[in-house]
Amino acid sequence: MKIVPLAAESLGVRSMATYVEVGQTGILIDPGATLAPSRFNLPPSEEEWEALRRANDRISAYAARADVIFVSHYHEDHFRSDPASYAGRTVLVKDPRRMIAGAQAKRAADLWAALQPVARVQSADGCRRRTLDLELRVSPPLPHGAEGTPLGFLVVLTVVDPAENERFVFASDVQGPLSAVAAAYIVQERPTLLYLSGPPSYIEKELGAALIDRGVDNLLRIVAATGCRVIMDHHALRDTRFAERFARLWETGSIVTAAGYLGVAEAPLESRRNRAWAAARKPGAKTGEPRAIITRAPRKLAKGGSNA
Repeated sequence: MKIVPLAAESLGVRSMATYVEVGQTGILIDPGATLAPSRFNLPPSEEEWEALRRANDRISAYAARADVIFVSHYHEDHFRSDPASYAGRTVLVKDPRRMIAGAQAKRAADLWAALQPVARVQSADGCRRRTLDLELRVSPPLPHGAEGTPLGFLVVLTVVDPAENERFVFASDVQGPLSAVAAAYIVQERPTLLYLSGPPSYIEKELGAALIDRGVDNLLRIVAATGCRVIMDHHALRDTRFAERFARLWETGSIVTAAGYLGVAEAPLESRRNRAWAAARKPGAKTGEPRAIITRAPRKLAKGGSNA
């Protein structure tokens, strides 16, 4: 089984886009990438815009290779609205009519309407698919974070490679997991590799330290129960102090970021945005020559702010 994180907070953007290949079958998971419109009361830096461009190029390249595309939920850092990315593929997406509300319901209805003429669209919730190469299993809806969260629900994907006895569990925005129900489901799936969003400690003041610690404890229990390796990224990497806040997890030796899994340097650009703008605003050296003023049209901000 080949697993390639394509974009993530540790790679500079809000995303968990991942490509999985088993035998002759390619699966593109959550093919979205965005930037927070505002962080530290600042817009994205130039470095973030460049990271977003590279992330979208990677996602497009792997979309062309994929046979199946999976969408865990309808937050804009987890899917693309452009139907061309899905054309001709089997698309497994969170059920737009079940345990969904608000903005996600509208996005879901719009995506289904756009995809039905060009792709084979199916509700993913509780789905089971088996081919000669692999088995796909999808959970029932689970909380996007803690039970009762206003952020809604998502579905978890398990990719099984029977030939190699490997089980990759993509748990999306379970945020730790904060939910005991989500934690129990993950243990039941017995992953050999688990990819999930970490606890959202960047908003710890609003949520409380006890809730963040619950996510840490739940993940430690999952690792102890299954012996799995873990990629933890997304919400956790938005914290400026993620290395210290999650030291108990990193010290296990079993848990890494998406960048760590790929063997590249971590670049959590959103958490460094204030430093990037501070550096950009430093006055340049005096040359004695007048400098031209360079202007350009304003960019459209990527969506996907808040705790999505």
